[in-house]
Amino acid sequence: MNQKRESSNPPKRNVLFLCTHNSSRSIMAEAIVKHYLGEKWQPFSAGTDPRGINPYAAKVLKEIGIEIPKAKSKSIDIFMGRNFDRVITLCDDAREFCPVWPGSGKREHIGFPDPSAAKRNQDEILAVFRLVREQIRDKIISRLQE
Repeated sequence: MNQKRESSNPPKRNVLFLCTHNSSRSIMAEAIVKHYLGEKWQPFSAGTDPRGINPYAAKVLKEIGIEIPKAKSKSIDIFMGRNFDRVITLCDDAREFCPVWPGSGKREHIGFPDPSAAKRNQDEILAVFRLVREQIRDKIISRLQE
């Protein structure tokens, strides 16, 4: 007897986080959404000028139980024309570079300060990364649950 199995879970929605270097804010947003909302959202991240993962971003994520060993900094080009439910820019440069997203999806901007701009000592740099991590977790999670 062939019965089609019905899934009670709706399909995951896709969200793309954009930032200039895809090294800190967008990487943290992707990892946080995957960790906290992974049953409902499939997150992706990219940058207009990717530069590699900032080690402080990985460190502050690990502090809250999120490890990103396979994360890579990616160019926005690999996602062009792809459809997303949401496209969220996290820095002003990405918002200006991508005034129109060529695929489908609700486009919005949720700006955060650039933690990689912190240049003092390691303790102060980590404090800035932790602050931005918490801001991302609070704002992005609440926005995607709306």
